Amino acid sequence: RSVNIVAFGNERDGFSEDNQQPSLIWSYLGRSALISQIDSSLSASHVGNPVFTEYQACVFGNVRLVVHDCPVWDIFDSDWYTSCRLIGGADIIVIKYSVNDKTSFQELKDSYVPMVKKALNHCSVPVIISAIGARKNGVPCTCPLCTSDRRSCVTTSEGVQLAKELGATYLELHTLNDFYIQKYFGGVLEYFMIQSLNQKSSEKMKKRKKMQKCRRVQPPQLEQPEKMPILKGEASHYNADLHNLLCCCQCADVAFYPEDLSTVVEAHKIILCSVSHLFMLLFGVKSPCDAHDASVAQLAQSLFAVQAGDPFPSSPQGVPPCVPPVRVVVKDSVFCSCLPDILHFIYSGAFQWERLEEDIRKKLKDPDKTEHVLEKVKCILKTPGKLNTVKDCKSHQIKRLYNTSLRLFFNTPVLADVIFKIQGATVPAHRAVLVARCEVMAAMFNGNYLEANSIQVPVYGVSKDTFLSFLEYLYTDSCCPASILQAMSLLICAEMYQVMRLQHICELYIITQLQSMPSRELASTSLSIVSLLKKAKFHNSDCLSTWLLHFIATNYLIFSQKPEFQELSVEERNFVEMHRWPSNLYLKQLADYRNYIHSQKCHCTVM
Repeated sequence: RSVNIVAFGNERDGFSEDNQQPSLIWSYLGRSALISQIDSSLSASHVGNPVFTEYQACVFGNVRLVVHDCPVWDIFDSDWYTSCRLIGGADIIVIKYSVNDKTSFQELKDSYVPMVKKALNHCSVPVIISAIGARKNGVPCTCPLCTSDRRSCVTTSEGVQLAKELGATYLELHTLNDFYIQKYFGGVLEYFMIQSLNQKSSEKMKKRKKMQKCRRVQPPQLEQPEKMPILKGEASHYNADLHNLLCCCQCADVAFYPEDLSTVVEAHKIILCSVSHLFMLLFGVKSPCDAHDASVAQLAQSLFAVQAGDPFPSSPQGVPPCVPPVRVVVKDSVFCSCLPDILHFIYSGAFQWERLEEDIRKKLKDPDKTEHVLEKVKCILKTPGKLNTVKDCKSHQIKRLYNTSLRLFFNTPVLADVIFKIQGATVPAHRAVLVARCEVMAAMFNGNYLEANSIQVPVYGVSKDTFLSFLEYLYTDSCCPASILQAMSLLICAEMYQVMRLQHICELYIITQLQSMPSRELASTSLSIVSLLKKAKFHNSDCLSTWLLHFIATNYLIFSQKPEFQELSVEERNFVEMHRWPSNLYLKQLADYRNYIHSQKCHCTVM
């Protein structure tokens, strides 16, 4: 037999210089004549951060007493699971506070008492509230900046009101001497210990009687269904795709030159414009009239010069792939020497700021020049009219720019150089993004195919909405299917263009939606799971097809009643029958048990 006590709160005055005062729990354990064989150990949730002290002792001779003393209420903030576990296993709860620490009492009342009530969850666990200490009637602070006096005392009425909220027993212990510890606090605590032991004995007797009644033939135990295969997601390689685009220089439509035209660095308008309003102004995506910050336009004019006679037309139909890149002269020679590093920084997601600083510092070996170049980069990447998000930030504080910024160019003719024709409609796109994100399209636009030299590209075998969702994923690295059927259509499109991560995302969406579907909805839905299985197999989605077979087997009683169940192949039917839940063996055992119950003319102990 055992009694578990959990104590919360600090009985010491937080502003007192006496830190050697023994705790209420330790004082009781050390002085009570009923306690023997005391042992204590310090427990912690993190190294160096003690949360509670555990005491073990014997009471009433042979009853094991376990006490968890938690002086810091922060356990409810830092480890809600541990605090709930402690309260859930408690037979008695003790809440302590100092009557001379009004601030701690107010925090207890406002923040932690609601948490204790929530953790108790209507359990009938006795609670003892102990107000400890003699009230000090000092003069309150008259400083106008003080909203409350930390030295003010907690009144008896406040303690009684708190006890009423928790349905607790209220005790005032003016000092931790033998009378208050042994006779007053100890008497109440030992009364609740006896009540707890009596209740446990009563429950044990009831359980024993119930077990004696259950010594008849028991119904068969229904085992849990087999665990379905776990489908793991694939990590995003969004930034790596765009960085590889810079390295291979496919579909480059911008060439940066120094003033002496001695070197060239190629890039892509769509990527540069997605991260900087300065490049939008430079390449005509925005006009100077649209600029909210005149300094951006001034920096663009002072830093870059687009070569006269730019061959790119401004037609929204896009740029033919055979047109050479637009030539941009970089007027600042120091900045131009660091341009490859800056482009690598931008194409990698614009969040490795420390690495860019280090690369430029090693290349220039001049602090003034390094600071000059970095300031230019900050000005290029800042958002007009807002604070500079790059300045004085570390890498982990800078958000990736592409996922939101490339969305601005999704399904718009701005800078578009290819147009997809699908179901009588046109969808503009950008070859650089498509080539970077999709290997099939990279081969299509760079190989010996008709699409390589065409502006308009027809698309077959997929709907416009599905293809738009596919393009949206390529631009933003995210997708949000509206339904299971739409996710399956997008999965088919992803398989057609060999975008494996999108295929895995669609598989996870379908699995999550089916798992969350209640049995009643699953039985009445018009969605054909067998049809999804056939499509998943046909389009090489092995993980999803295997999961769907397990799903049908786990919900055998529902699917076996549907007409679509007959569409399963012999191999699939054998798999489902082998892994069905509940199994044939269980159903046979259940039928035998029911026959036995009826033959004995007795009541079932379960049903």
